[in-house]
Amino acid sequence: MKSLKMNKEKVIIVDEDNNEIGTEEKIKAHKGGFLHRAFSIFVFNFKGELLIQQRAKEKYHCGELWSNTVCSHPKPNEILEDAIHRRLKEEMGFDCGLKEVFSFIYLKEFENGLTEHEFDHVFVGKFDGGVLPNKEEVMNYKWISIDELKKNISENPEKYTYWFRVLINEHLEKLLIEV
Repeated sequence: MKSLKMNKEKVIIVDEDNNEIGTEEKIKAHKGGFLHRAFSIFVFNFKGELLIQQRAKEKYHCGELWSNTVCSHPKPNEILEDAIHRRLKEEMGFDCGLKEVFSFIYLKEFENGLTEHEFDHVFVGKFDGGVLPNKEEVMNYKWISIDELKKNISENPEKYTYWFRVLINEHLEKLLIEV
């Protein structure tokens, strides 16, 4: 059922300046390595800990790996601001204020033949309430200090998604500006 749903979902294909050039079925975009619009959300609590999630085993790629609070794609004709709040509620069961801090492009081919080629908008927010993760999306979650996270990523990089490692290892100072 999940697989059929994903095949019908569409993503926004963009150029390297983030100009929309079309749409494509999500699975075709990932099989073809098309550059598409995406977003990554990092939610911190007031102690400065980051909320991370372990992706559900059934995800089409990177299942069971730990990643940032939420990562997803806006739907065609959906305003990015609406998409980030929609997915935060759908995946983690809460909403909070979010601020875009930067964007970047990354490309990663996976062993299963899929490719992530994303123009990724990165958002940061603060939240101290309850988390109610969607079990179809998230198998586990936790709040973690940045020092502990960096140490764990260094010692166990295979337990984390590629894009999350890139964001923590190469862009951490940008993520912490708003914390």
